[in-house]
Amino acid sequence: MNQYDIDIDACRGRQRRLIQQMQRLELDLVIVTQIEHVQWLAGPEFRWFFQPVAALASDGHLTIVGPPKISENVAADEVLTYEAQWHSTIRNDQRRASSEVLNQALRGREKPDRLGVEFSTFGQHLASFLDAILVDIEPDLYRLRRRKDPDELARIRMAIEGTRRMYERAREIIRPGVTELEVFNALQSAAVEQFGEMSTGAGGNDYQCCSRGGPPRNRAARDGELYILDLSPGFRGYFTDNCRTVSVSGNPTPEQQSAWSYCCKALDHVAATVSPGKSAKELFREAQAILDEAPVGEFDHHLGHGFGLFPHEAPHLNPNWDDRFEVGDVFTAEPGLYAPELKAGIRLEDNYLVTESGVELLTEFPLEL
Repeated sequence: MNQYDIDIDACRGRQRRLIQQMQRLELDLVIVTQIEHVQWLAGPEFRWFFQPVAALASDGHLTIVGPPKISENVAADEVLTYEAQWHSTIRNDQRRASSEVLNQALRGREKPDRLGVEFSTFGQHLASFLDAILVDIEPDLYRLRRRKDPDELARIRMAIEGTRRMYERAREIIRPGVTELEVFNALQSAAVEQFGEMSTGAGGNDYQCCSRGGPPRNRAARDGELYILDLSPGFRGYFTDNCRTVSVSGNPTPEQQSAWSYCCKALDHVAATVSPGKSAKELFREAQAILDEAPVGEFDHHLGHGFGLFPHEAPHLNPNWDDRFEVGDVFTAEPGLYAPELKAGIRLEDNYLVTESGVELLTEFPLEL
């Protein structure tokens, strides 16, 4: 089996972890409608415009309902399909269609008394079929997703390799006169070449030069400016998120180099202090204190976040949350400093895996300007 193929055993392991939580909550059945949760449980990656559904019973029986041509190599006991398209036209009422197929599959079975669902997305198409006490399972799913399994890490590492190649290409082409659109197109191509297939998602949010970030413009880079590239291509449903800053001229000013050094100090602190049980809010405040000592620039955003099937997951390195690091977390740390005299600032972002003894750096490629 290719390491990036669906790992049935890993999916079944995730199902067992959810069943343990179902037992604690006395749930008879869990129904998930979010694409990420369907993939996490059963394995298949669906395009964003499809609306599959999966149901996991307390006895371990998993039913998945997906569009036609769903792979048979999925971690499910029952694989059903709904008509997602009519004569090649994507239907707008897919949720009703997939819900009706699941409802038919559940008929004849013992009706659940307590049903776990995602409150943010569980709709009337399913609710009208079932007469049960509804329990919000969504927070539990997010918590369970924090511990990344080997099959998930393999895809995340490939996504990171995509960004490695993107930054290599960026350093080859960024010069005064290159436009943001030219850089964007070249970097997208680099990720696809690395993956050997289409990327999941748009590959990141920040492609603007002399700016804190934003989509690419038809604007040429200028001598003396800094180019922040914050990239997050996905591979088979799993994202990465890391950032590098490149000097357009290749000759950063003393002020730019000083701000860069303080961002590096913050990253060094992350690598040296994070271990299971460490407060992410505390880490944010420690990094803020380091960056506040910089002679130029302001740090005024989060320090980082977890990622996986979604670009932003727990743990949140942010004063608005009080998460603690756990074994199996995959997270970013992204200190930054911004000021007009920096044209326009620096952000450096590395990715880490939390281990029993500390962290493993996943983004081992250059930080230099």
